[in-house]
Amino acid sequence: MDFKTILEAGNIEGKTVLVRVDWNVPIENGKVVDDFRIKKTLPTIEYLQKAGAKIILISHHDSESENLQTVYEYVKGFLPLTFIEPSDLMLLPNLRMEKGEKENLRDLAVKLASGVDLFVNEAFSESHREYASIVGLPKLLPSFAGLQFNEEVKRLSNAFYPKHPFLFILGGAKFETKLSLIDKFLNIADDIFIGGALANNFFKAMGQDVGDSLVSDGDFGLKEKIQEGKIILPIDTVLDGTRIEDAGPKTIENLKLRIESSKFILWNGPLGEFEKSYKTGTLELAKLIANSEAETIVGGGDTLSAIKELGLLDKFSFVSTGGGAMLDFLATGTLVGIEALKRI
Repeated sequence: MDFKTILEAGNIEGKTVLVRVDWNVPIENGKVVDDFRIKKTLPTIEYLQKAGAKIILISHHDSESENLQTVYEYVKGFLPLTFIEPSDLMLLPNLRMEKGEKENLRDLAVKLASGVDLFVNEAFSESHREYASIVGLPKLLPSFAGLQFNEEVKRLSNAFYPKHPFLFILGGAKFETKLSLIDKFLNIADDIFIGGALANNFFKAMGQDVGDSLVSDGDFGLKEKIQEGKIILPIDTVLDGTRIEDAGPKTIENLKLRIESSKFILWNGPLGEFEKSYKTGTLELAKLIANSEAETIVGGGDTLSAIKELGLLDKFSFVSTGGGAMLDFLATGTLVGIEALKRI
């Protein structure tokens, strides 16, 4: 990609570096319960520390009542971090508490950039959003990609020029947001397995009774897509009454054979209603992909939950921090946050 990484920033000793991270992590009972995204930012932070930079970290949290104090209390256990109090490594409060973040107001970007020498985007998972901290700051400061950000772009780009056979596994819901992915990868992948609620739309288009299963409104031209011969659907399902809730054992066995013969596997999205504890299909799929000899790239919130539940995080070639950002990048080959860095 045509942007610079922090490794190309030159001598930054004594300089003040503003780093956008994504520490929007799950918090339960006042404690951080998943630090995956936090840990992925550490190489960039440690690089800046060793280079002698003064670091200001900025992040958002979906809960506007969470000012990042809880996250700070967790992170200070392994980083010499301060919260609001000026230091060589300081965390500012939740960006969502700032007027103008979501609206991408220049006034906020100017405020954040005050007294800063350069900006680093280490929040790939938020870089599909046109926020002041993502696209506004690069207009004001010399800007660079963080180490994880660069790795995300490099590794996900492998899906555009993959080894073959290439198996793309797409699950979850929100059909409208994933249709462009199906269209794009029909021209790249050898097989596309559609699972989760996404499969219900195909079943319905084929005239099958889906009962009260979750489906999206619209036709989407799915019959024509099926006729291209690359799309694979579940061959059995787990039902709760008339509602399809998960992929069945025959489907997993069918996937096993395809996984074993693949050289590149891209997976995003669960095969069942994960939030309702229909996890069996997704967990079995995670095990199969983890044991594959193929290059394996995975991402998405529920997908990562399954991998972590099984303790398999280190068994994949690459695990993306992105959910929506991963999908948008795969669909378009870029993100607004990437384009903002290219302007430099």
